[in-house]
Amino acid sequence: MNFSSVSGKNWLFKKFNSTDITKFSENFSLTEIVAKLLSIRKKNINEISEFLDPKIKNLLPNPFNLKDMKNAVDRTYKSIIENEGIGIFGDYDVDGASSTALLVRYFLSINQKVETYIPDRQTEGYGPSTLGFENLISNGSKIIFTVDCGTLSFEPINYAQKKSVDVIVLDHHQSDVKLPNAYAIVNPNRYDDISNLNYLCAAGVCFIFLVALNKKLRDKNFFKKNNIKEPNILNFLDLVSLGTVCDVVPLIGLNRAIVKQGLKVIKKRSNLGLKTLYDLCNIDSQPTTFDLGFRLGPRINAGGRVGKASHGAELLFSNDPKKTYQIALDLDKSNKERQNIEFILSEQISLEVKNYHNHPVLVLSGYDWHEGVIGIVASRIKEKYNKPTILISLKQNIGKGSARSIVGFDIGSQIIKAVQSGILQKGGGHKMAGGFVLKKDKIPIFRDFLNKNFEKSNINRTSSANLYLDSIIAPSALNEVFFEEINSLSPFGSGNTEPKFVIENIKVISANIVANNHIKSVLVGKDGTVFKSFAWNAINGPLEPFLINKNKKRINIAGKIRLNEWRGERKVEFMIEDVALN
Repeated sequence: MNFSSVSGKNWLFKKFNSTDITKFSENFSLTEIVAKLLSIRKKNINEISEFLDPKIKNLLPNPFNLKDMKNAVDRTYKSIIENEGIGIFGDYDVDGASSTALLVRYFLSINQKVETYIPDRQTEGYGPSTLGFENLISNGSKIIFTVDCGTLSFEPINYAQKKSVDVIVLDHHQSDVKLPNAYAIVNPNRYDDISNLNYLCAAGVCFIFLVALNKKLRDKNFFKKNNIKEPNILNFLDLVSLGTVCDVVPLIGLNRAIVKQGLKVIKKRSNLGLKTLYDLCNIDSQPTTFDLGFRLGPRINAGGRVGKASHGAELLFSNDPKKTYQIALDLDKSNKERQNIEFILSEQISLEVKNYHNHPVLVLSGYDWHEGVIGIVASRIKEKYNKPTILISLKQNIGKGSARSIVGFDIGSQIIKAVQSGILQKGGGHKMAGGFVLKKDKIPIFRDFLNKNFEKSNINRTSSANLYLDSIIAPSALNEVFFEEINSLSPFGSGNTEPKFVIENIKVISANIVANNHIKSVLVGKDGTVFKSFAWNAINGPLEPFLINKNKKRINIAGKIRLNEWRGERKVEFMIEDVALN
């Protein structure tokens, strides 16, 4: 079946096994379409029953499988018994904010003194610093946790040691063979960890740490002796799921259970900050990974990008309604500011990309590019060209870079190798993203380093022209029953992609432009079924001529289904990603 895509993509249907459909339908009481979707995804599924009903208790590993976990738990227990001041140094992104709030909420629930420090992205950069540690120490911290950072922070950790303050690193970024002399480095991506939990984000690592710590406190009768109600760790899964979704780690294994359960906790709206932000976004519906990743996440991130870096974490651990509401307003305002800066910078950088069109890795630099936004713009360019993209903001002779990569090219490892080679002053990251600092005269060397290593990796980028689809459906399938059937395979995200469908032979009845960028259309199928659709950022793109109401041709559309809930009304809509002609 051939479809002629108006955006130049090849529409390819994913492979499935007919035998699977019969087996899955019978064994798990699934409809044919759900069984088909399961067959398509089975290579990423270890156990079908666990995939369909992931439970924390079934998937939670022994926390002590993680290297250094015992040291971390024992030292924290000592800190709690001796009532030492606890400092938490967190990253400024959503994972860092979630991880910080997770520890703060737990420690406050057991009556411990906690201080937090979130660095300013532009003045301090990523990761622990002597300045940040000094701030925590001067405020009484006798033990410091670094969350979503710290794995390669040699200098500040040495500084803390000289001040007789122990540091516990709870991180997931890739490590070098040489590690700082911290009291404990709990990181499933450290070179000598064999836990097979390298898919966790920092919030996931913090969650497992708290499970282990809570058990130790219970075993030592801490709660009874001190007349403290034992915290229910599962009530913190709203924060863990937020970090997991927004850090775009694979929704497999324990992560899948975390997000599935976490969305249920978010629905209860027990976290004041999340509830306030949810209300500000006018979200009436059952929370989804889309809400976390594209509505809540960007606002929480905005503080670290263009506003006050500590706002994200403070929103998530504050119990003061007035303060929380003001922070949520500030974050929403910062997010709008971020969008404006991003648009202007994207336009500017897009003009420069053509100078490097034949490079497999795009490395671009400019003076005073906003450091809080270059990561998002790099991600946009990466998506558009399907090339690893590195943007470097220069001030005088020093550049701060943000990198986004494609599947198969481990940018975190590349950055660490470049640090080891003396090309970069410092840096780190994980497979898909990273950050670094370098001197301006090293940019051509770094560009050459990345391009040569990419060529050696023999990565096939032709898949960028492919749109992978799950099945053809009829317009009449766009109803709540069908949506709930498909949603039984959620949560969707990295490692479990949301199903994409094709609807054939439809016509546009009417169309409206929304927010100057998007197109909202009313469509009709050949069978007479009328339904609504939405196409993001379709104005001035290849889809626009075919989705406006002047178009009289019959078209085929590809995309996802979404349940739109507004003021008590529930309607299933089609989110159009591409259009094809017969």
